[in-house]
Amino acid sequence: MALRIDIISPERQLYSGTATAVQLPGTEGLFQILTDHAPIMASLTAGQVKIDGAAGSELVSIAGGVVEVSGNTVTVLAL
Repeated sequence: MALRIDIISPERQLYSGTATAVQLPGTEGLFQILTDHAPIMASLTAGQVKIDGAAGSELVSIAGGVVEVSGNTVTVLAL
């Protein structure tokens, strides 16, 4: 089972796809989301979102925001 990842800024969609894991820059430090993670909402600080997939890793820079995890869907509302 894969995670569905959407990273959206006010201007445009920064990323949309699937992944096996995603690492996020939380205000309390880095944290990772894997498949079947418990539902959460968390605030994010400026940094890199690391998306791990079958083809390797991809980095997306954000200036902060919030993340919601529900089901196997990760939605980042980025600044």
